[in-house]
Amino acid sequence: MNMIFETERLILRPTVEDDALDIFEYSKNPNIGINAGWKPHEGLNDTLETMKLYFLNRDTVWGIVLKETNKLIGQAGMIEDPKRDNQDVMMLGYAIAEEYWGKGIMTEALTPIIKYGFEVLKLQLISAYCYPSNIRSKRLLSKFGFKLEGTLKYAEKIWNGQILDNECWALENPNN
Repeated sequence: MNMIFETERLILRPTVEDDALDIFEYSKNPNIGINAGWKPHEGLNDTLETMKLYFLNRDTVWGIVLKETNKLIGQAGMIEDPKRDNQDVMMLGYAIAEEYWGKGIMTEALTPIIKYGFEVLKLQLISAYCYPSNIRSKRLLSKFGFKLEGTLKYAEKIWNGQILDNECWALENPNN
């Protein structure tokens, strides 16, 4: 069952194939891909592949729509954590168009998602991973109370062949 969340400035709703152009628009920006680990999208096919892998037909991944323009400007949600063998843990992920960085939009989007994870899904823990160079992501996670667990060295080979570390962050359910 797909939930829809509404905040002051945003509507969080399931992603649909018709969102491909909006997602392509921000995913072709190299500053987005470098933080998400994906190659900047060169065409709509790149976007459609990413959508199939991560966004479509997922009950816990939402498109971030700006109410003012009705435009999809990013994605946020939780998926199974590939680094943890525990069904009561999900991994938080997010991306947003660069022109919306630093405006509090991702904080606004993640608030109901994290609440949903703990209160409805009854997760024990929400994890998040980012590259050590991603200062904005680390600041965002800290704002929510995520704690740095440590660094997983040589964790991920990205599209350009570079091997990066992952900083491992975790937020425990305050109701546990």
